[in-house]
Amino acid sequence: MAQHGKRYENALKEIEEEKNYPLTEAVALAKKVSHAKFDETLEMHFRLNIDSRHSDQQVRNTVLLPHGLGKTVRVIVFAEGDDARKAEAAGADIIGDEAALARIQNEGWVDFDAALAVPSMMQRISRVARILGPRGLMPNPKAGTVVQPEELEKALGELKAGRVEFRNDKTGNLHVPAGKMSFDANKLAENAQAILDAVQRNRPSTVKGSFIRRLTITSTMGPAIRVDIGSQAI
Repeated sequence: MAQHGKRYENALKEIEEEKNYPLTEAVALAKKVSHAKFDETLEMHFRLNIDSRHSDQQVRNTVLLPHGLGKTVRVIVFAEGDDARKAEAAGADIIGDEAALARIQNEGWVDFDAALAVPSMMQRISRVARILGPRGLMPNPKAGTVVQPEELEKALGELKAGRVEFRNDKTGNLHVPAGKMSFDANKLAENAQAILDAVQRNRPSTVKGSFIRRLTITSTMGPAIRVDIGSQAI
């Protein structure tokens, strides 16, 4: 069993283990018990009632957080020629041309936080899918990360402002960052509510019964706090 430090144990005493807290109360409590010496991230962990083996029960989309993530987002745009020039003008940090693809393929280089692509590049990007995919960096139309050249400016702006992608893992769970613990509690709560709303909107039609079995929030190094799914008020 993992051993925790004194600050973690003290934080744990502030939380009623079996209680489901309203979202705003849970966020305020997470801030109160945040004990690390660095600016932690508020994380949301969803346990979903889905069978991830079925394609019609995948949960994947993006949500634009009202107050961003509180960090600088480095975006690569896979494009060439005129499209690359449009991406550069729109604020791309890195242009994903043939040289960048070769570096990803040969060196496993992934020094960026998000990726966009124009449709004409998708066939070529497929050769690095095994590197980008597990890191959540593979452009995908369903996630809004494959866009037409004229949409690059808007898509880049949203990513840099705090557009977050979420997708279930093989166990049917979701893990989504909601902002930095240094944020005002109300801003964190509004970000968290936006994520919860987005996840609920993406309930697969084939799911029977409750969709979200459990939601917990935690700071990076803090203990888990259970959230009352029925409590929607901010």
